[in-house]
Amino acid sequence: MKDAAYFVSPASGPGNPLLLLHSWWGLDSGVRKLADRISAEGHTVLVPDLLTGRTFEDAGAAEAHLKSADPNRLASLTQASVHLVRERSGDPAAPISIVGMSMGASLGLWASIRIPDAVSRVVSFYGTQTVDFAGAKADYQLHFAADDEIVDSDEAAFMEATIGLNGLSVETHSYPGTSHWFFEPERPNYDPDAAEQAWERMVEFLRR
Repeated sequence: MKDAAYFVSPASGPGNPLLLLHSWWGLDSGVRKLADRISAEGHTVLVPDLLTGRTFEDAGAAEAHLKSADPNRLASLTQASVHLVRERSGDPAAPISIVGMSMGASLGLWASIRIPDAVSRVVSFYGTQTVDFAGAKADYQLHFAADDEIVDSDEAAFMEATIGLNGLSVETHSYPGTSHWFFEPERPNYDPDAAEQAWERMVEFLRR
């Protein structure tokens, strides 16, 4: 049985709380490396295992598994993880940041609406939400692939507009020549130049 979560703090001690939510590939080595890299920027990072120990290399199998997953369990696990990373951080009362990719990005966006007082920043990589953002209090940074076979461009534009209409801060970045998964090094669509640019933007956003 694989770990139920991956947890890492800066070498200097507990840092700013950050929840990292993986995509449908699962809690694999690439996600752990990303958590380590984010933690080195001063964050206490929690990565919950959203797929109960499963990891995938085949997109078809990953998609089929996600479709069979209980959405209520995913929502409940995300909420519990928000509270847990706050408890384990340097300031348990501080609102957290969330970084999510694809499926994880959608869950992170949802959490910012469902638990508004607990989430101050959301970084979304090729994720969308169709729910109303009324009541949310977070700042948002959205990263999209220019040629995305999974995310509908109209849906992404509508979400950005909805966030803005609710008076929330939102910045959006699109990366020419990229496809879904461009930020994840272990995926075929990985684009190192776009990923590094997105990383720098994310780090600056989280430092504000």
